[in-house]
Amino acid sequence: MNVSDSPVLNHALDWLAHGALDLAWWQLILVTLALTHVTIASVTIFLHRHQAHRALDLHPAVSHFFRFWLWLTTGQVTREWASIHRKHHAKCEQPGDPHSPHVFGIRTVFWKGAELYRAESRNPETMARYGHGTPDDWIERTIYTPHSALGVSLMLVIDVALFGVAGLTVWAVQMAWIPVTAAGVINGIGHWWGYRNFEAQDASTNISPWGILIGGEELHNNHHTYPTSAKLSVKPFEFDIGWAYIRALSALGLATVKKTPPRLAFGDVRPVADEATLEALIAHRYEVMAGYARQMRAVLQDEVEAMRVRALDATALQAARRWMHRDPDKVPAAVRAQLAQARAALPGVDKMVAMREELRQLWLNTSVSREQLTADLQAWCRRAEDSGVAALREFSLRLRTARA
Repeated sequence: MNVSDSPVLNHALDWLAHGALDLAWWQLILVTLALTHVTIASVTIFLHRHQAHRALDLHPAVSHFFRFWLWLTTGQVTREWASIHRKHHAKCEQPGDPHSPHVFGIRTVFWKGAELYRAESRNPETMARYGHGTPDDWIERTIYTPHSALGVSLMLVIDVALFGVAGLTVWAVQMAWIPVTAAGVINGIGHWWGYRNFEAQDASTNISPWGILIGGEELHNNHHTYPTSAKLSVKPFEFDIGWAYIRALSALGLATVKKTPPRLAFGDVRPVADEATLEALIAHRYEVMAGYARQMRAVLQDEVEAMRVRALDATALQAARRWMHRDPDKVPAAVRAQLAQARAALPGVDKMVAMREELRQLWLNTSVSREQLTADLQAWCRRAEDSGVAALREFSLRLRTARA
């Protein structure tokens, strides 16, 4: 009998070529994308929002599904991931941050982000200090933690069984997905390039307003502004698919949301700013300062247009539009001369910049009594409304309507 005529061999070769599912190439691509999306959903919902930040509670069955899936597709140990991420927030952009591009450089974080994770996971001090509250049951101690490599090996067997030789490619994409998207893109580009809704204390940015491919993690500046929020989108034009999944789980009774971004409420204009105004300002300082930034950008845009009408050079002013509303320590040294030039040429803008810093000191100054801070806020509002700058007066009146 010719070996090539063996039905067993032919069946084995057919199985290697097509796998148990015998999918077309386009079906294989869709399945791979679906599998990697389940992985990123597991990371953002379970590891990030549930474990690291306690922004929501999950039903034990859902929680364990995510743990099991992450064991299969990443080999990630929950305690290690949560510990490293919590340390990142505690030390953000400073020495000790496990993966800041401003500490290690953008190329290192983007291309070697997974290696930085592995290195930090071997730091017992990090695990002891930041690893509290993570799973410590029998299956975690016996299987998931000591045998993390077993899960990804099992995934390889499953992929080859289902998809044949093409399963090797499916598995390789699964193994690379989190190191590239989470460790590289979010931890690297998410602290390097993008837009900022809020002047958070770090360099975090929103990479895209539509958080789909990486589960909503693209909205990284929003997350660093409100780290304990289960919802990462804050603007009407932003979309967080991870939040959509959480809402669906919540509707099924499988998740309980503990916190979302605070919303600043407004009422009637108070005669003067009082302690309630101060409370609203401090509690919603990021949103308040974002509103102040919008006012500044609008004033600067009007000045740029006026200079163009008069055929004047507005180059310095255009550069100022990007940085004038930022905290002084966030402004690059290379543009400070242009900002000083713009402020000197525009007294109204200079007044807004100076009063922005005065307003910021109200919550930075922790050594002053509540009564004194309230008096300082009242004085600030009086100066703003008497400044002769329409944008400042409008902002102050709006601030006096704020409710916590």
